[in-house]
Amino acid sequence: MDMGRESRWEKDAMTVEIVFALVTAAVLAAVIFAAALSLVLALGISGSTEKGVLLGGALLGAMAGVWRLVHVLLRFGEQRRMGR
Repeated sequence: MDMGRESRWEKDAMTVEIVFALVTAAVLAAVIFAAALSLVLALGISGSTEKGVLLGGALLGAMAGVWRLVHVLLRFGEQRRMGR
């Protein structure tokens, strides 16, 4: 038994956690952008204001997605170091 290498179970757990982080980050970003888009459509905003709201929604969604990705992966790393 090689104690220096990760087991297959640990590799699978890391893969699942990475996919979970990516999927939840993408969903969060999409929901935030959809909220900005629905705001534009509901209020009938047009022109440069529409572009600004959509750009703000895209940027806010991207930032929230990156935050979610980092948060989930850091939490997984901490739990892994603690032996959980």
